[in-house]
Amino acid sequence: MDLLIKKAHIFDEKGKRDIGIENGKISEIGSVKSEAKKVIDADGRLIYSCYIDPHIHLDKVLIADDLPPNKSGTLKEAIELIWDRKKKYTVEDVKKRAKEVMKKGISNGTLKMRTSVDVDTIGGLTPLEGVLAAREEMKNEIDLDIVAFPQEGIVRDPGTEDLMREAMKKGADLVGGMPHHEKSHSYAEEHVDIVFDIANKFGVDIDMHVDETDDPDSRTLEIVADKTIEEGYEGRVTAAHTCALAAYPDDYAKKVIEKVKEANINMVTNPVTNLVVQGREDKQPIRRGITRVKELLKAGINVSFGQDCVKDAFYPFGQADMLEVALFTAHTAQLTNPDEIKTVFRMMTDNAAKILGIEDNYGVEVGKPADLVMVDAPTAAEAIRLHPPKRWVVRKGKLVSSPDREH
Repeated sequence: MDLLIKKAHIFDEKGKRDIGIENGKISEIGSVKSEAKKVIDADGRLIYSCYIDPHIHLDKVLIADDLPPNKSGTLKEAIELIWDRKKKYTVEDVKKRAKEVMKKGISNGTLKMRTSVDVDTIGGLTPLEGVLAAREEMKNEIDLDIVAFPQEGIVRDPGTEDLMREAMKKGADLVGGMPHHEKSHSYAEEHVDIVFDIANKFGVDIDMHVDETDDPDSRTLEIVADKTIEEGYEGRVTAAHTCALAAYPDDYAKKVIEKVKEANINMVTNPVTNLVVQGREDKQPIRRGITRVKELLKAGINVSFGQDCVKDAFYPFGQADMLEVALFTAHTAQLTNPDEIKTVFRMMTDNAAKILGIEDNYGVEVGKPADLVMVDAPTAAEAIRLHPPKRWVVRKGKLVSSPDREH
């Protein structure tokens, strides 16, 4: 064997098991007696398939020091603050920053990411080209899906539709959207139509930012759900943020959740960012800014969470650590009983794998890829509580990061 991990606690299983790895895949699980080139004594530590971040903006990471402060703390001001910086982007600049955060993510156990990349008339395709370059240089270390994301809108930013189509030709994997950012309901509907048209033409899935606002009158999630069913795109659409869903009256929220379930839309909440950019105009009580996570899970909808932002105009913190984001999610969604804490862990593993469409090739089972992370904690609950710095990360059967080895 190439690698043998002894006495590990596999998430959601009882006891300690050995995991044998050969040719980049898990070859044996149990009491493994075979010899191995390298042996790691897990000593009861938690191990599972790698963490997955299904929502991050790698083109924007680490630009906070180059920006004026976001005085209002709002999403609107954050978007406007980066306009000048975006005009100055270079491919090398974007690539360097993206790679730094990708490497940090790897050391924290994240080996798969999905990034939204701005495509608009301000930055053109430079953000995309920078992230594409980063992906190429990091292709042996991390898997990266790229979403062509119209941050400035499509209808309200003439020329963006053509850039979106060009972005798909250049190598973007999914079509993004932000319909609630348009100036009217009819423009939002047109925005959604354009997104689906591009996706249909290129035969790809869709990942949109939807209703990232406190406004209960922002109701584009229903538009997206209806269009998904109309186009036969069930299971191929992801809706991120959906903060307004929490502001809807309960009866309307129930109706929309039922439509989301029918459309088989994946949902991604981003609590670390939305905690700080939403609710800024509230007095007391101040809204949390995240979607109805518990109700979505109860409805049987696939829900995950993302880092979203790392040290930019939207969020001044972040270190590409999904266990840290898991802790925020548990707090804000009030997922704190033992089964709920396990659900939080699944949200960044199994649930995220489903969003990326890799669920059949993910998990700790014989024959599955040996993309694993082990942390210095015995259970998922302790891993989320402590998000310990000591982590052992295995990609394709090779140890790529460990406490005694710099990535």
